[in-house]
Amino acid sequence: MEVAQLQKRFLELISTVYQEGFLDDQFVQLQKLQDESNPDFVVEVVSLFFEDSEKLLNNVATALQQPIVDFKQVDAYVHQFKGSSSSIGAQRVKNACGAFRNFCEEKNLDGCLKCLQHVKNEYALVKRKLEYLFMLEQQIVAAGGMIPVIP
Repeated sequence: MEVAQLQKRFLELISTVYQEGFLDDQFVQLQKLQDESNPDFVVEVVSLFFEDSEKLLNNVATALQQPIVDFKQVDAYVHQFKGSSSSIGAQRVKNACGAFRNFCEEKNLDGCLKCLQHVKNEYALVKRKLEYLFMLEQQIVAAGGMIPVIP
């Protein structure tokens, strides 16, 4: 595929993820921190987010399966996940965590289990979109092009 087509696809994807609320301005701020001295900054930060997220989601799931659920511990995990989601601009994940924390406060196990599934779904969606975005960036660079500047 030629560079112009890849760049067009990249810009369309960026536009879509913002319009659909997957990412917010924090992701733009993250991208502004990337420069020639650290060209993989965003990929590295987001990769760490992915690693931490997998652990946190597993911890939440395990905590919710205990005979006596420690809702304070579940809330602490969800709070941590909300913060890390916010730091990379994963807006829909952050919002889902906010709703989840309300159920933790109410000690509502059914609500927590439903929210866990919702958070997992939102996380999986944003992860796929970011992985595709990074793949497009690699293809653009490999084809000799420049990553388009996000308007």
